[in-house]
Amino acid sequence: MSSAPPVSPQIRRRAEELRRLLWHHRRRYYVENDPEISDAEYDALERELLDLEAAHPELITSDSPTRRVGTVPLDSLVTLRHTSPMLSLDNTYSLEEILDWEERLRRVLGERATLSPGYSCELKIDGVSLSLIYEDGILVRAVSRGDGYQGEEVTSSARTIRSVLSRLPRGVKYAEVRGEVFFPLKEFEALNRQREDAGEPAFANPRNAAAGTLRLLDPRLTAQRPLDLFVWQLVELRGAEIPGTHWESLMLAKELGFKVNPLARRVNGLKQVEDYCLEMQQRRDSLPYEVDGCVIKLDDLGLQRRAGQTARAPRWAVAYKFPARQATTTVRDIKVQVGRTGALTPVAILEPIPLAGTTISRCTLHNEEELRRKDVRIGDRVLVERGGDVIPKIVKVILEARPPDAKPFVWPEACPVCGSELFKEEEEVISRCTNLSCPARLRESLLHFASRRAMDIEGLGEALVDQLLAKRMVQDVASLYHLRQAELAALDRMAEKSASNFLEQIERSKGADLSRVLFALGIRFVGEKTAELLADAFGDIDALMETTEDELQRVSEVGPRVASAIRQFFGQERNRVAVRRLQEAGVMMKHEARAAHPEGTPLAGKTFVLTGTLPTLSRDEATRLITRHGGKVSSSVSRKTSFLLAGESAGSKQEKANALRVPVLDEAAFLKMIQGEEK
Repeated sequence: MSSAPPVSPQIRRRAEELRRLLWHHRRRYYVENDPEISDAEYDALERELLDLEAAHPELITSDSPTRRVGTVPLDSLVTLRHTSPMLSLDNTYSLEEILDWEERLRRVLGERATLSPGYSCELKIDGVSLSLIYEDGILVRAVSRGDGYQGEEVTSSARTIRSVLSRLPRGVKYAEVRGEVFFPLKEFEALNRQREDAGEPAFANPRNAAAGTLRLLDPRLTAQRPLDLFVWQLVELRGAEIPGTHWESLMLAKELGFKVNPLARRVNGLKQVEDYCLEMQQRRDSLPYEVDGCVIKLDDLGLQRRAGQTARAPRWAVAYKFPARQATTTVRDIKVQVGRTGALTPVAILEPIPLAGTTISRCTLHNEEELRRKDVRIGDRVLVERGGDVIPKIVKVILEARPPDAKPFVWPEACPVCGSELFKEEEEVISRCTNLSCPARLRESLLHFASRRAMDIEGLGEALVDQLLAKRMVQDVASLYHLRQAELAALDRMAEKSASNFLEQIERSKGADLSRVLFALGIRFVGEKTAELLADAFGDIDALMETTEDELQRVSEVGPRVASAIRQFFGQERNRVAVRRLQEAGVMMKHEARAAHPEGTPLAGKTFVLTGTLPTLSRDEATRLITRHGGKVSSSVSRKTSFLLAGESAGSKQEKANALRVPVLDEAAFLKMIQGEEK
């Protein structure tokens, strides 16, 4: 085979020129709202670059504008730690509370501190926070906020957002920029109409739509949805100097080409803060995106650093939440839904009514007790509030408008989906369907069963599960072991090789230890640790299925509530059928017993507490190593703790361990201990 001829210098220069022109015109159109050329002219330039890249793939660069249309789908989302925490904001709900916040801030900074040049006020966009990392001027990583300390990498999806820069101006070597991804209201409503027309569930609000879109594994699908982004912080910049105030840093971000909310404003004193908040509250309904308040930030970056932060929020910033909005409507019907965990939730079907920028047509009543307490009936006129501008709730029934024939709602005696027996703990208010194979639960049951920490069936993700359910190829988790290559190969995005690989994963999972099988079954309150304790105690599934609650409670850390849930699960005949079908399919239902004399294992009798980030081991992996070698894991440091296994950013647990003189191990020392090199 002859090699392709080298690309001429003229073609390389033209490709680079096209990339430069396209980025220039995208900025003019999407960031500055001042286009210089028509859509047709822009499309012609993009088509020319696409043709060049198709003819010469070596010309494709990571920051090419053509990559906005998306690349191949990802298999899963990776979790990454933030360079610095993306903390929450403390909320205030009145202007008086903002005054209290400023007084606390003054106490932290010292009474003589001058809060100059004042504050930066911005809209609190109801979207998804995103961290963008640039290296050598190129976007290399986009990570969602997650839990504030780590989030999901969504780089492929972020590249499809036209207001997200893939390349920074020359001279900027490294940058971390944070902002809010949001779904414009007009486009959000159009998307929901499309989903309803296609028989798909509508998104509850623009924020959910934005979050769901970012998490799509196929960036080509993400590119079809018009997400947008406003930058609200420059965290770090190399190659250009960050100014001394937050406001100036926002202006610098704008100069770099990022989109900054045009309604952001620098103000002096709380009177101007108050004016800004009241003005934005009045304007909220006319905005093209959803907002739920304002964010007030101390403008001086040096004072921000002095003020510091608490465990969950910066002291130098606060959110002012707009008041929740209310409206009245009529209850058309009351339905009971079954969630992925089997929980039954009553839902009021409402006469559709516009509220807080969206149309409300249904409202959760939470549980049976709440439904009875509020005594909501079909035909009632009710006052509805969109609490926190997100979740609608019924505040009260307008009894004066109740129709004479309205009757109290009758709670079902069996699962409304599969007819199975319902179970409710004595002290709980939630009824549950315990049938593992209930159609309402089956999708999530399958995903959990196949997850890495359970049966670890690679390839069984959301897309494949949805197809298997749509084609009615599975009725319970055991059905996975009866799938055939021909029927799998006929599914979308599957072929003979993919089907064969998937069946190999299914076959491999049959050798999973009993502890993994128990965790995979999704028994309420039975996590990985409890599953291991049960596997240790009973050895095989048959013994566990026939044991009594009293015998279960003799197992370490298994109390009455856990024992009751286990008996309830195995008392459900449909669950026993699923277990028997797993056994018949060849799934191992026995426990790989530990050494005959556990006192001889390296960690026997020792209790560990984990903290911080280890160099190579995840927390789950470290926990499994400890329990496998005879040790126990606790969540808090005490005098009974044998060792603290500490990684980076160990925090308060290490301080307490030092105070109690508990030995502290790093990962290397821990691994040597397991190997018996240290005692």
